[in-house]
Amino acid sequence: MNDRSAMFRRLAVCALGAALAPLAWAQGATPASPAGFATTSAVERLVNLPPPASAVPAPRATPNPTPFDVTAAELRWRSSLQAFAEQDRLARPPPGGVLFVGSSSIRLWDKLEAAFQQQPVVIKRGFGGSRLADCVAFVDRLVLPYQARQVVLYAGENDLDEGATPAEVLLRYERFVQQVLQAAPNTRIAFVSIKPSPAREALLPAIQTTNRLVKAYTEGHPQLDFIDVYSAMLDETGRPRPDLFGADRLHLNATGYGIWRELIAARLKL
Repeated sequence: MNDRSAMFRRLAVCALGAALAPLAWAQGATPASPAGFATTSAVERLVNLPPPASAVPAPRATPNPTPFDVTAAELRWRSSLQAFAEQDRLARPPPGGVLFVGSSSIRLWDKLEAAFQQQPVVIKRGFGGSRLADCVAFVDRLVLPYQARQVVLYAGENDLDEGATPAEVLLRYERFVQQVLQAAPNTRIAFVSIKPSPAREALLPAIQTTNRLVKAYTEGHPQLDFIDVYSAMLDETGRPRPDLFGADRLHLNATGYGIWRELIAARLKL
């Protein structure tokens, strides 16, 4: 590695580490990686990834994303978190199930539990409009209490829409993984790729980059999985298929969820 490349790599690591600083501050110090897990951080992996064959600069919704405000997030999601707590009070799910957590694509999935009847226990904890940053902030309430054997996560799309970069989304996912596996080292985690919504077609370069980074991060980790729904939702020209979405061109219709069910079911472990 020449001096110029080494300098660039050091600067990249510093810049990407700073990107997660607000979230790390809100949650406390980054926990150590679970025993047997990756010793190289997502930041290091990221700067070592070669660029895609036809790299397209990822757009940003805002020049500088607003730092994560855990107090504002607590107020914003209080009713959703209280509703989950009440569901648990009335009927606590048994441990060892499959937990679906994330944004509106999880929340709006009608009869999700019935879609995976081969699984003994399926838990749905989606809250619409949420970000991956929110899943990290509330992992102690959204994930850890259920002692799930597998967590299926759909998040990151709203982070990008609010101005986060693909690198920031990757770092948030790394933080989520670390927190879950620190508390429950045997848990499997599946990241459902960010979907290509027609309403957010301008974000496709950023979505593609994010999916690529998360996929690379999961490779080589036996407890992590990457479920590619993105590719199955494109037409022959590489554009999002509008027939898979509702009238808002953002949320899935029954046909879109049918594709998700097939792809996700094939990757769930009994």
